[in-house]
Amino acid sequence: MVKNTGSRAGDEIAQVYAALPASAGEPPKRLVGFSKIHLNPGESREVTVKVPAEYLSIYGENPDGWKLVPGSYTFMAGPSSTDLPLSSKVELK
Repeated sequence: MVKNTGSRAGDEIAQVYAALPASAGEPPKRLVGFSKIHLNPGESREVTVKVPAEYLSIYGENPDGWKLVPGSYTFMAGPSSTDLPLSSKVELK
């Protein structure tokens, strides 16, 4: 849920980051989706950000190319990469 607590209309960009399983050998988090929302003073809105599977994939040097790595993925959401108050873990088999 995103809420404008100010006295003026404004925009917010809801960002979603993912931490891939450690076995993927990737950086600690990557931006996988975002949505820009315009809110009037006092307005709140639920935001949905779709994350395509390709954004969670890594490129392997095998014939398969891009692939999803099995393991624990952590999804984090918030207004910036340093302010991610929401998180959830998903296990991919």
